[in-house]
Order: sequence, then C-alpha cells, then structure tokens
Amino acid sequence: MTNNVTGAEQDSLAIEVVYGTPAKQQIMTLSVEQGCSVFDGAVRSGIQSVFPEIDFDTVHMGLFGKVVKTPKDTLLREGDRIEIYRPLLIDPKQARLNRAAKKAAD
Repeated sequence: MTNNVTGAEQDSLAIEVVYGTPAKQQIMTLSVEQGCSVFDGAVRSGIQSVFPEIDFDTVHMGLFGKVVKTPKDTLLREGDRIEIYRPLLIDPKQARLNRAAKKAAD
C-alpha cells in the first residue's frame, strides 16, 4: 500500500479556533506547522477579521475547555481546538448570589 502523504502534509497539524459572542459564533479550521504555539495558531486563523474586538495579547485562551496559562509557549497537537474566551462581565459567584437574592425576593 502506498502512502500518498507529502512531507509538508506530515509536518502540518489540523486545528480549530473558536470564538463566540451571544449573537455570533465562529469555528475556523486550518492547518499549521508542527511546533506552532496556541497563540500563533489563534492569530493565523484570521478569526480577528470576524471579531475585531479580540486582542490576542490580553485575551485568555484554552484547549478543549482548559485554560492555557502560557499560550505563546504551549505547542499545538493534531486536532487541537483553541478556544478564545471573552472577558467576564460579572464574577460567576456574584451572579449566583444575585440570582438567589432575586429568587428569594419573588
């Protein structure tokens, strides 16, 4: 059986980059070279053309729901899904307290 994969294809990784707002979500699929970081993969996806508010230098990123503390140093693997997180508008604990207070008042 012959393997038709070229050297360049063997050295690339298929990844996804996702971001969403309450109004719109986007999944970008792309190939990056081996040794590409989470940060570089997010930038190369072009997702900022859809969501210009993304500031890659300050935004938090993760892989499959787990925050990546050093996206410029964390290398991607085949099939990784980079998630770009929006800043929280309210602390989740405070939001729960607000809901509980409202429910108690009703």
